[in-house]
Amino acid sequence: MKIFKTLKTSMLLFTVFCACSFQLFGQKNNYSEIIANKAEEIEQKVINWRHDIHQHPELGNREFRTAKLIAKHLQSLGIETKTKVGFTGVVGILKGEFPGPVIALRADMDALPVAEKNDLPFASKVKADYNGEETSVMHACGHDTHVAILMGVAEVLSSMKKDLKGTVKFIFQPAEEGPPKGEEGGAKLMIKEGVLENPSVDVIFGLHIVSDKEVGKIMYRPGGMLAGASDFKITVLGKPSHGSKPWTSVDPILVAAQIVTSLQQIVSRNVNLRANPAVVTIGAINGGNRSNIISAQVEMLGTVRALSNEDEDLIYRRLRQIAEKTAEAAGASAIVELPYSGYTPPTFNDLELTKNMLPSLQKSAGTENVALVLPATGAEDFSFFAQKVPGMYFGIGGMTKGQDPKTAGPHHTPEFIIDDAGFKTGVKAFCNLVFDYGALYKK
Repeated sequence: MKIFKTLKTSMLLFTVFCACSFQLFGQKNNYSEIIANKAEEIEQKVINWRHDIHQHPELGNREFRTAKLIAKHLQSLGIETKTKVGFTGVVGILKGEFPGPVIALRADMDALPVAEKNDLPFASKVKADYNGEETSVMHACGHDTHVAILMGVAEVLSSMKKDLKGTVKFIFQPAEEGPPKGEEGGAKLMIKEGVLENPSVDVIFGLHIVSDKEVGKIMYRPGGMLAGASDFKITVLGKPSHGSKPWTSVDPILVAAQIVTSLQQIVSRNVNLRANPAVVTIGAINGGNRSNIISAQVEMLGTVRALSNEDEDLIYRRLRQIAEKTAEAAGASAIVELPYSGYTPPTFNDLELTKNMLPSLQKSAGTENVALVLPATGAEDFSFFAQKVPGMYFGIGGMTKGQDPKTAGPHHTPEFIIDDAGFKTGVKAFCNLVFDYGALYKK
């Protein structure tokens, strides 16, 4: 009888062990389903946060209210929280129950000097100082969406802490669109202040809402995803004269016009467009003040966009040559300042990381809803993070299903608008990336 009792007890313990093991195995293999359910549960919270932030936009390095909202939320979840990183940035650190990598998730916080024209109950009416002038302020690029999504991700992941491998670092970054004149800011400043250290980040993920792609869609690209961007200033110095006697002058306006025309040949004749797109744009020309006076100088402002460092170097070299030699040929001179006020490198998605994480994006949106896209000539200072550690940046759709993309409000305009239904995709994607990378990570 004793033997049978012992055997019966052993069998019972074995059964319990198997049941527990099966349950644990099931949990580990079904965490994407758990994530999907939790994303559904908090969807309205994320929407409400986004509406609140949209109604109270703040410019770069002035995101005080937004930072306070984020910090309060992270602290309520029991997440270690650091404030005033990179001026107004907020960093949350969530430690999982199991050893593993340090995974950073980044969201930008700042708005733009744009007057909103959308008829929304939460439309922005805010005005603020922008480089010494009063201006309307609007979240015209979706950074309010990014913040709300990452706040939702923090809530989901903190509730799954017991199953989490490694550490998650939530980076809420100010001034992606650039800090005020005379100030440092953005990703570059956060890195300078040690955001990728203590603990040291192994990998970083970022996302951006896209106004002309349907909700539920994800866009990705290995390698060059977004262009590097640099502005430049060309000052053409001539010889002034009366407008009735142009032969006594060296007309800087005429020289400037020749330079503008010649600069367009860089992309069409020097850049290998089969490999990478590039852009050289003159956005402003200032010179002269009367119809009958040939001015002494003309100033031009422009931007360069390229997908690789090699193309950047080529364009920079040719731009200087064209400006200086065209001016010299006309008897004038040209001063080229490049970069002029700032530079953002190309956003490069780590090839191996993107390959390994593609299934995570597919399980978040469905394989049919994840698309390989062409590179874009917009720029993002997420690139500074991706220069330091392997990174992956992707887009999520924000346009109402069935809408004509041609009617979607473009980014950085008063008509920019986003459908709230797209936020769940971002929450699921970030959470799945964390769990999947944790499972793959080997140091």
